[in-house]
Amino acid sequence: MANGGACDGCSRTEATQAPLKDAYREAPEKAVVTLRAKGSIDDQSVACKVETGRALAIAGLHPATGGSGLELCSGDMLLEALVACAGVTLKAVATALEFRLAGATIAAEGDLDFRGTLGVSKEAPVGFRAIRLNFDLETDEPQERIDTLLKLTERYCVVFQTINTKPELSVGASKIDPA
Repeated sequence: MANGGACDGCSRTEATQAPLKDAYREAPEKAVVTLRAKGSIDDQSVACKVETGRALAIAGLHPATGGSGLELCSGDMLLEALVACAGVTLKAVATALEFRLAGATIAAEGDLDFRGTLGVSKEAPVGFRAIRLNFDLETDEPQERIDTLLKLTERYCVVFQTINTKPELSVGASKIDPA
């Protein structure tokens, strides 16, 4: 399905977003929303049960750190969140630009040195040292329009920008007496 009038859902998206954009311009404080995630540790294994709103996701150790591979890997989940956000953003930007896009595949891959995570080497970073995001686009648009699409997708993708700009982070804990 190509954009540019042929996408019924696209015009609905624009109609839905227009009043929100106007409201946020008039009252910027209404645009600030706190998203939340919650989980609990598993009492049987090294795992965390994350409430997704749709299902319980159980995250565990990656096999490269001794995990079974049966649970989700939080590193994979981060890349999946990046792909999801980039895909939605790409579609929204394509719609706004009336970019002819018959389809797209989004892929993310990242390089981890597990020596850092396992404490084997202080020189090895904990976390991804490189992440690559790639789009395979089904389009007949010229390269100049593709470049604009990618530039705007990068600019407006929440997960990409969060990783790219490093938000203010904090860690806290509260003590709960066991019953």
